[in-house]
Amino acid sequence: MELNSKSVIGIVGSGAMGSGIAQVAAMAGHQVLLYDNNAPSLQKAKQNLASTLAKLVEKQKITQQKSDEVVSHISFIENIEGLKPCSLVIEAIVENLDIKKQVFSQLEKITEGKCILATNTSSLSVTSIAAACEKPAQVLGIHFFNPAPLMPLVEIIPGIATDTNITQTCKKLIESWGKLPVLCKDTPGFIVNRIARPFYGEAMKIYEEGIADIPTIDWAMKEIGGFKMGPFELTDLIGHDVNYTVTKTVWKQFYFDARYRPNLCQKRLVEAGFYGRKSNKGFYDYTAIEAPQPKKDEAVGKEIFTRIIAMLINEAADALYMQIGNREDIDLAMTKGVNYPKGLLKWADEIGVETIYQQLKNLHTDYGDDRYRPSILLKRMATEKKKFY
Repeated sequence: MELNSKSVIGIVGSGAMGSGIAQVAAMAGHQVLLYDNNAPSLQKAKQNLASTLAKLVEKQKITQQKSDEVVSHISFIENIEGLKPCSLVIEAIVENLDIKKQVFSQLEKITEGKCILATNTSSLSVTSIAAACEKPAQVLGIHFFNPAPLMPLVEIIPGIATDTNITQTCKKLIESWGKLPVLCKDTPGFIVNRIARPFYGEAMKIYEEGIADIPTIDWAMKEIGGFKMGPFELTDLIGHDVNYTVTKTVWKQFYFDARYRPNLCQKRLVEAGFYGRKSNKGFYDYTAIEAPQPKKDEAVGKEIFTRIIAMLINEAADALYMQIGNREDIDLAMTKGVNYPKGLLKWADEIGVETIYQQLKNLHTDYGDDRYRPSILLKRMATEKKKFY
């Protein structure tokens, strides 16, 4: 099955992610059919797209002619049957396995099994979604990051039954859209959402333990770690409804492994409806006149950074050991998918694999919590004094 610029691309779901992917495909010259059964949502997507393109023209990022072309390439449809001519359909709807399976089964019938079906899920099993279809070989994961037009990384996730040719065809297509695709195994959270969990989780645990307050932890990760945003700023931006759900999903799918355990402080925010920036309140209060200031204690800052980076590197090492992705793809995924200042495996070499391993061993001994158990790969490399690169 070939895909080229003449292939019609279908998108299911006109939320921020779906409409963002539609924009990317239309900018690459495809005819795009954007479907949603919610008329007001579809109308809003149309208005947002017009506004986004107008801004790009104003900033001279694209010409008016290109803007007009993109608009002409996207059709907004309210009937799912309209997706029949598609060669590829990407689903970007709610993270609910039963609903996704229902949609995929329906899509396969509508497109008469002649179409590649992809899910943009960030944490659900691609194999499980594909099982709803009679031809699971034609189903895979194509996971974009928000906002899709700006973020370069795309995770390509074949399910256990996905045809290798279909995986490679989609990888080539995503490259032709100017994106950076990385191949990863169908495991909970794939590469990015699996490895990134401690950035939020360990920061929240440090806060829950009273080691430092929220602004200080954010300051430490930005000032000492070089991250663009602190973990609490970032979860407030993502939205706790979304971030907590992903954490909970990954934790459950890993059979309640302590390394992915959710935090009570975030659960309470979700229960209160304090989702972050979208509700004006999360870890920070966005209605406050003055922002709270960090306590810029260098020693405390280094302790915070050292603990969080050790946990992140441990996850990256484990993902490599479990063959979730190769060394280069794992580092590329974290720098291009979540804007980390460095690839975690390269960072491990800089800090010292033995140093990271010792830090984790100390935490494991102190807490007696399986959360801090070092990856077997990290242990072996530290013992043999090896580097990742």
